[in-house]
Amino acid sequence: QVQLVESGGGLVQPGGSLRLSCAASGSIFSINDMGWYRQVQGKERELVASITSGGITTYEDSVKGRFTISADNAKMTQYLEMNSLKPEDTAVYYCKIRALTGRSGSVSYYKTLWGQGTQVTVSS
Repeated sequence: QVQLVESGGGLVQPGGSLRLSCAASGSIFSINDMGWYRQVQGKERELVASITSGGITTYEDSVKGRFTISADNAKMTQYLEMNSLKPEDTAVYYCKIRALTGRSGSVSYYKTLWGQGTQVTVSS
């Protein structure tokens, strides 16, 4: 079984910082893409940041310069460092990976996996 476990969410004042972690475990050969999404109740889930296996990062415009995505390949863990937090950053944050989970000869099998979500609340 492949799992993603998130941690690091909580309550923080505007201007503060949080670091989210997402640890993968199970039958994973490699992780091809990683990312963080967020969702406000009643609204669509949106991409916040992503990183490829080659280290190329992409950020949603509103978090550029404030958030940083990174990965520890040995631990199969990704992180989202969030600085200068604003009330509008309040949401449930989900990590996602696309992982190689099996091989049969030259055929590769991939799965998209989601973490359970962690609440981030930015309020004074």
